[in-house]
Amino acid sequence: MIAVSWQLMTTGVFIGGGRLAVPLAEIWRTDPVTLRDVVVDRQAMSARLGEYPSLERVWALSLLGRDEQAVAEGRLLLAGSADRFRPLLVLAHACRRSHRWHETALLQEEALRLASSPAREALVRYEIGVRFFDEALYRDAAAELEWAYDRAAGSGP
Repeated sequence: MIAVSWQLMTTGVFIGGGRLAVPLAEIWRTDPVTLRDVVVDRQAMSARLGEYPSLERVWALSLLGRDEQAVAEGRLLLAGSADRFRPLLVLAHACRRSHRWHETALLQEEALRLASSPAREALVRYEIGVRFFDEALYRDAAAELEWAYDRAAGSGP
């Protein structure tokens, strides 16, 4: 079974309006062992970069390993955004993939403050858990991921 990114499952942050002609599973997937989104078809993802809306473009650039470009475009997107929540998350994602732990943490903390619903809070908590996992802080990661699950299920704090 192919795991689907948390963003797609819970909030639709990176999907909407049928923008992609090819099913997402053919282009990328979430690795269940590392919790990282991985590109399955680099050529297809690269070919679609010009079609992606700005949020998805930053995310796709980071998946393609174009970290500096992803972070630069993410910063521009955030600077010009009235609603900062989604740009914060996508920039944090790009920073996390390039191992900018401190910057990622700051962006995630701001997103957590802006979370206006349990689903959004769960999304940020999940992203924090994945960052902790990447940093090899497994106990902290487990706690955040459990909190995210509980919050998404409506039973959390």
